[in-house]
Amino acid sequence: MRFSVIAPLALAAAPAVVSAAGSLGFALGTKLADGSCKYTADYEKDFDAISAASGSKLVRGYSADDCNCAQQILPAAKNKGFQVILGVWPDVDESFNKDKAALQNYATQYTDQVYAVTVGSETLYRGNFTGDQLLMKIKEVKAILPSVKVGTADSWNKYADGTADAVIRGGVDILLVNAFGFWQGQEIGNATATYFDDIQQAFGHVQSVSGSTSSIELWNGETGWPTDGGSSYGAAIAGTDNAKTYFSKSVCGMLAWGVNVFYFEAFDEPWKPKSVGDNGQASDETHWGAMNADRSTKFGLKC
Repeated sequence: MRFSVIAPLALAAAPAVVSAAGSLGFALGTKLADGSCKYTADYEKDFDAISAASGSKLVRGYSADDCNCAQQILPAAKNKGFQVILGVWPDVDESFNKDKAALQNYATQYTDQVYAVTVGSETLYRGNFTGDQLLMKIKEVKAILPSVKVGTADSWNKYADGTADAVIRGGVDILLVNAFGFWQGQEIGNATATYFDDIQQAFGHVQSVSGSTSSIELWNGETGWPTDGGSSYGAAIAGTDNAKTYFSKSVCGMLAWGVNVFYFEAFDEPWKPKSVGDNGQASDETHWGAMNADRSTKFGLKC
């Protein structure tokens, strides 16, 4: 633990100084359990399940064009009283241009439903762009939606180590900071402390570089824990009981601390193939949902 390195401007040194609880949102995929694309009616069912289980009215995605996401999800959001953070995938020109076109065609029609837009998801972590290069992409999207908050989402350590400094100084509106006690290989008993430390380091650095605690809106962009059927990672053991503990202690604790949190993810996605992680081992990523693929609940989602 390295709490001593947190900058003086770090958010809320103690929960007592927080005036309001944070907001809870969920990462939401664009495909049904069988891998087919969702339509507006499917998103409406998703929203009904999320709202009933958690009270949340906010989701985030990763590509506005994938499965015609913006076209299908925004009418559902309007019908169900939700807001959406839409994603742009800038890593290759084809996806970047298609996502921009989707924003131009649909986000401009549903500005009340678009909470924000994130350009890139852990693209600095993967080394696809420098901070300056990513900032140029963000500004290009901001020109399409000047009245909408635009920023990016990346791993906590890429904010804490200075990789994102050009983005921070560039005047973005919102930054999502991803942090997982699980991907730090922590056993469940230490996962909450690790998660809080990671968020503190990232938020503290952003606020120090920007010179303000409020000029950039900060969210925890992703956190979560795989349930039964998922793959473990070092001392971090997949399982529904551990996921329940992580939600109640870590997520609810962060919300009580006044930080807005996106849980990864809303529903299991059984269509996903196994992926090879940094440790070279194949991992099952189909069981990260707070709820099952059929939208039934695994554990309580109200703090």
